[in-house]
Parts: sequence; structure tokens; C-alpha cells
Amino acid sequence: MLSLLISQCQTISSNTSISLLRSLPSPMAILPPTSLSGHPLSSSSSLSPLKTPTILGFRLKFRETQETRFSLFTSFKSNPAFGLMASKEPVAVGPTTKCGNSKMETEVGVENGCATFDEMKHRFLSFKKWKFMENLEHFQNLANGQAPKFMVIACADSRVCPSTVLGFQPGEAFIVRNVANMVPPCESGPSETNAALEFAVNSLQVENILVIGHSRCGGIRALMSMQDEANSSSFIQNWVLVGKTARLNTKSAAHNLSFDDQCRHCEKESVNCSLLNLLTYPWIEEKVKKGALSLHGGYYDFIDCTFEKWTLDYEGSSLEESDKFALRNQSLWC
Repeated sequence: MLSLLISQCQTISSNTSISLLRSLPSPMAILPPTSLSGHPLSSSSSLSPLKTPTILGFRLKFRETQETRFSLFTSFKSNPAFGLMASKEPVAVGPTTKCGNSKMETEVGVENGCATFDEMKHRFLSFKKWKFMENLEHFQNLANGQAPKFMVIACADSRVCPSTVLGFQPGEAFIVRNVANMVPPCESGPSETNAALEFAVNSLQVENILVIGHSRCGGIRALMSMQDEANSSSFIQNWVLVGKTARLNTKSAAHNLSFDDQCRHCEKESVNCSLLNLLTYPWIEEKVKKGALSLHGGYYDFIDCTFEKWTLDYEGSSLEESDKFALRNQSLWC
């Protein structure tokens, strides 16, 4: 009888343990951030009351929570044990996995704040306070529509931001940037550059298109370094081939110069070839011919901080001869 009673108690105990184990939340159902850890910690999460700070006249509501991490420990020994606890321990950014002889430890964390964006946040709030709020009426008008006078085609190079160099303010210039500030001819087919051109010229009715080249352009250097046609596996080489005419003109006119000087020559030559390519678009040439649209070239030298500006003379330029273009209103800003 005693043996039977002990056996029944063991059975009840075993079933109760299994029920308790099954009643625990599934690890897959735990909300992030989660982690599997071999060192469970015994602290719990907490949620503070709502706080309502004031930033630049606006009241914001948010919940301030303490970072909580769940630790899940699994042992792969003959008698497995299962433990689940919460921890305030700082959580690592991104998933990491550690494998041992008898355990696996995985940590997945979510970062509360990113120091990389602290300065960006400061700049944005400064912009909001000193520019947006101080010129609220202007920005409200911009919210209803834009009417820029300029379209700017510039290089994607981080050193040549047109808004910084030329002081364009919001609403003044419709800007597209690509590698080596190139304009493909109309027959090349669709691209983000000619899509932007179509919108700027036909919808926004811009009055000026300004193509800006710059010193030490990596795209032009890649173009001048090419031996033959592009390598089909290289996006860069296939793109900069748009400027192959500028490369040929440079090789012909500056063959006796050093490679660096040839690149500098091609940086300006490429701008002029892009100006001629603009005239291959019928709706651009028509407006230029009528005097409703002007095409300009520019060259920013960030070594000594100078800027050259010129305007394409439509009457004196020829699309049939790629090396024949006339310029006017040339000036150097230094």
C-alpha cells in the first residue's frame, strides 16, 4: 500500500511539473527584445508614468521604459532544465550567437538610442527652431507646392553639396545628383536623371538648368582610366560611359598633359557634353530655342574654393559636331 501511494504521488508530481512547464509562455511568443542566456538574472521590467516634455513649443508624450531583456537558459544535458527570467542588463545591438559544449547562448537586443544620430538630431532641431519656425509662412507656402527657378544636376560626391556651396534654400532648386554629374542623351533610354529632367522642365517649368562638375571627381577618373568599352559587370563603368565623348575630346586636346591634368580637363569637358546632351531632348531644345529655358555649366574646385560659371550659347553650338559648342557669360568666382 505504501509503495502504491508513493508511486501515485510521483505520478501527480510529474504531471504537475509538466503542466506548469507547458503553462509557461512559448519562447517564440515572447515580445522582443529577447535573449537566450546561460546566466539568468532575477530583475523585472518596469514602466514609468507618462511624461510630457516641451520641445520648441510642442508638447510630446511618450512612455519611458527601462530596457528589459528576457533570458532563456537551455541545457542540453541528459536532464534538461528550463528557466525564464527578466533582466535590466543592457542589451547588445544586433543578434549574437555563442556556442559551447553543452549550451547555446543567443542575444538579440534593441538599442535605446544611437549616438550616430545625436548630432543629426541636434542639427534638425536647430533647423526647426531657427529656420522653420522663424520662416513659418514660407514653409507653409512650400507645403502647398513648389516653383523653383533652377534645376541642378550635380555629382553625388559628399564634398559638393549644391545647397551648401551655392546657398540654395528650400524651394529654390530642384536637384538631382548622380555619379560624375552626367546627363545621358535622350536615346539612352529612361534613367532617374532624365525622369527628373522631364518633371522639372515640363511640370515645374524651371527656367534654368545648371550642370555642376567638380575637382578630383572619382567618376571622371574612372572614365579616363578605362581602356576600352565598359565591363558589363561594373555599374560604374557602364554609367560613366555616358561621358565617353568628353573622354575622347580630352584625349585629343590634352594628350600631352599628365593624367591628373587630363582628368581636370575632362571634368569640365564632361559638363559641356552634358549641356549638349540636354539638347537631344525635344522638349528641352524647344524651350531653349524659344528663350524660355537656359542651360548653364559650373565647375566647383574644392581645393582652392573657386567656382566657374558659364552659359551654353544655343545659336553657336552644334549637336552634329560633339566638340562644337559656344559659351557665353563666363565668370570666375573666387
